[in-house]
Amino acid sequence: MKKLDEKLDKYADLLVEVGLNVQKDSRVFVRSSVDALPLIRRVTKKAYEKGAKEVKVSLSDDTLTRLHADYQTKEELSTIHQWTIDERMHYSDEKAGFLSITSSSPELLKGVAPDKLQEMQIASGNAFKDFSNRIQSDYHSWCVAGYPSVEWAKLVYPDKSDDEAVEALLDLILYTVRADTENPVEAWEELDRTLHEKVDYLNDKKYKALRYEAPGTDFVMQLPEGHLWAGASSVNEDGERFMANMPTEEVFSVPERTGVNGYVSNTLPLSHGGNIIDNFKLTFKEGKVVDFEAETGYEVLENLLNTDEGSRYLGEVALVPDDSPISNTGKLFYNTLFDENASCHIALGSAYAFCIEGGKSMSREELEKAGLNDSISHVDFMIGSEELNIYGIDDQGKETKVFEKGNWAF
Repeated sequence: MKKLDEKLDKYADLLVEVGLNVQKDSRVFVRSSVDALPLIRRVTKKAYEKGAKEVKVSLSDDTLTRLHADYQTKEELSTIHQWTIDERMHYSDEKAGFLSITSSSPELLKGVAPDKLQEMQIASGNAFKDFSNRIQSDYHSWCVAGYPSVEWAKLVYPDKSDDEAVEALLDLILYTVRADTENPVEAWEELDRTLHEKVDYLNDKKYKALRYEAPGTDFVMQLPEGHLWAGASSVNEDGERFMANMPTEEVFSVPERTGVNGYVSNTLPLSHGGNIIDNFKLTFKEGKVVDFEAETGYEVLENLLNTDEGSRYLGEVALVPDDSPISNTGKLFYNTLFDENASCHIALGSAYAFCIEGGKSMSREELEKAGLNDSISHVDFMIGSEELNIYGIDDQGKETKVFEKGNWAF
């Protein structure tokens, strides 16, 4: 138990020091389920020790969430009270650091009527659109991390007892965030340097497009003029560094909204809206998904694509080598935060403003004019494998390998 306590202390240190980079007299807003309380309590203590003047904790409970979904009407489920929006925006105005700890079962809402789920997602997306825009322009620090619930752990380790499954998944999460190393902060500084070397290389190349080829995947993605690659640490409006995702192994940018053509197949299951979508294929024409299929979660995928006009277009392209720490665990997390850092992925929906030159200060209209997609949704799905090749195409049409057999080619 003492060893576990020490690991959790290191994890909390990382989230406060590296994830949010909490500053003296700042505010912190933590959102999570009650399953993560052992971690939340440590984060709260360490944030105060770092100088935070307030740590606001907003808790949910998966059992209650499921009961609401089962028994409330579609209209009630899609009602977002103004005070919840005002609270979020109040802390955003204060430039609080926002920490979201994901714990819920990937199948929490399995069996709930798809139209209910769609209404919930659309209502939430519209209600918190202004907040999402701030997140996507790095207005203030934010970080997403994970902590196991029993239900999630049992999905990853079905043959273990409840306690054993939670302990095993927690150990795995602590490994992915390097909390099990002697000096986790130094380990993250090294990761930051390594990923930024890839970022610098790709930004120097200024590719006009990327071409993907793999079993079930054959498509070309144009990149907008002035696009920027990013990875690991980000910088908020006040010039303070933070780590948006823990773990992270990706280097990412934005596609040209209408410049995607071909088809792509997923290589790992996608957990979305409390359901699993798997064995699916999307076909793009001039950026838009014009055809799709799925063996599992077809209706959930259909509703996702129909969320709004922008949900059929791409907002992110991310490169992750197959030979990376999370991928090498050989474990499927059924959680996008972790699975996306084991595999190259792309995202349907909104684009990050900071991935275009001058984007942080652009309006949504200016971002759209620059070629970036806008949507109330942003959903990553995994397309990488050891069979994936990616080619960078320059302004002369010359192709250079960026990925070969799932790994960096440079």
